[in-house]
Amino acid sequence: MTTDEVLSEFRAAGALLEGHFILSSGLRSPLYMQKMLVFCDPARTERLCRALAAKAKERFGAIDIVVSPAVGGVIPGYETARALGAKAIFVEREAGVFRLRRGFLIPPGARVLMVEDIITTGLSSRETVEALAEHPGTIVGAACLIDRSGGKADIGVKRVALATLDIPAYPPDALPPDLAALPAVKPGSRALAGAA
Repeated sequence: MTTDEVLSEFRAAGALLEGHFILSSGLRSPLYMQKMLVFCDPARTERLCRALAAKAKERFGAIDIVVSPAVGGVIPGYETARALGAKAIFVEREAGVFRLRRGFLIPPGARVLMVEDIITTGLSSRETVEALAEHPGTIVGAACLIDRSGGKADIGVKRVALATLDIPAYPPDALPPDLAALPAVKPGSRALAGAA
């Protein structure tokens, strides 16, 4: 699947939004990808995640377990795992730190792929990788649907992205005038109870 095909899926779902958005990282952007509008369509989600699974398998080989950060990574993690024939589990925040909960385990020797929805600064991905380092198994790499950092975000492991874009993101005190003139909206999930 090409970058244009990935963006076409987001456009068709009404998930490419323009305006002034406060991202989960606190940075501001004129473009927001409301991936939940993509994920509410199972057929569209399956197409995207099947393509991501193929790219991840080509780069990293066989995968036993896919681990994703809650909330945004759970659906693409599950669908990517399904396409890979792997198990799907996720990390959740506990006292502000990502941890495996709910009896999820990673056995010794398991080949683990971290799957994320969209990478901007890479914070959630890095925190997920750090949480996994406490468990047996081998983290072979990471995969995401969209890397909006242009490949620059450091997540601590090698990664593949279905689409790599270089979308501007600005600190709140360094906004371009046209963006500063628009009201800011915070559509993400990081501020959910227990997700901070």
